[in-house]
Amino acid sequence: MKHLVILAAVCLAACTMPSQGQPADTLAGSATSPETTLAKERSAPTLHGDIPIVIAHRGASGLYPEHTAPAYKAAIEQGADFIEPDLVVTSDGVLIARHDNFLSTTTDIADHPEFADRKKVRATPLGEKEDWWVDDFTLAEIKTLKARQQFEGREMKYDGLYDILTFDEVMDIALDAAKSGRKVGLHVEAKWPGEFAALGFDMPDLMIAAMDKKGLKAAGIPVYVQCFEPPFLAEFASKSDLPTIQNMVGPPYAAMLGLDYKLEDIHTTGVGAEKSMILNADGTTSDFVERAHKQGLLVHVYTVRDDHPGEGFADSRAEFRALYDAGVDGVWTDYPATGLLVRDAE
Repeated sequence: MKHLVILAAVCLAACTMPSQGQPADTLAGSATSPETTLAKERSAPTLHGDIPIVIAHRGASGLYPEHTAPAYKAAIEQGADFIEPDLVVTSDGVLIARHDNFLSTTTDIADHPEFADRKKVRATPLGEKEDWWVDDFTLAEIKTLKARQQFEGREMKYDGLYDILTFDEVMDIALDAAKSGRKVGLHVEAKWPGEFAALGFDMPDLMIAAMDKKGLKAAGIPVYVQCFEPPFLAEFASKSDLPTIQNMVGPPYAAMLGLDYKLEDIHTTGVGAEKSMILNADGTTSDFVERAHKQGLLVHVYTVRDDHPGEGFADSRAEFRALYDAGVDGVWTDYPATGLLVRDAE
């Protein structure tokens, strides 16, 4: 099966996308920036002058296994502006929160002998990979699995404790928080939509129907929809007025695939930039943010981690400071508390 993704850098299709109309009669929010809904009013060198948003990358995934209820809830309690669920599709057409379409690294599936015969080899851009693939399992089967921390050096004591969540369950967490007076947005990533489309699953329709049914608009929940695949974003924008973010793959994968991104050819609400596009190894910054802002594009940046600061930075705080000073409109982080601390420091 042809994959449109790089295993280590997630999905991508083409480098440009057609102009996207944003009809005003679908779903939550508008095509303008949800930052103005959540962020404190304070002048900043961002596109609209709002302070940058802190996006909890797979929840507070530095503390808990990613995409679990405790990870999302911890991020909300810390004050994250948005939580980020990555979405994939089960064999029975249910959206669940997983970063990858294979299951070995973030679940205990290898401990389930009843699924041993489901392990299979698939072709990927980085070669063949043997694993268990989410589209070979029903939701009921997925619900027998438990989440695991995939990164060495992080807390493993929570392994095997938490369920794999559906998109509905993630939305419920945000809705419950809003009822308690803590409004948090959803920064939703569609993973491998081209591949799932080949299997008969239309991810734009699935996502729109799910969000509409949950009543996110009525609850005032801000939403961004992000993806590495331009065709998905074009289709989504033709059906919804939610703001879209064109994710951009960074080195070394861009060079491997011969990609040539041109900001002038991107017509989404913003871009999701790999941080090396903005931060140089010597601690200086590029002109990427300035060029994107000239095109009217928001710049959200991935991913800042306390336990793995970028090259040229003593720690993640220095990295956050450099990004904020560069004028980025948002930052994905596994440690939202740190991003908030640096952003809100006087």
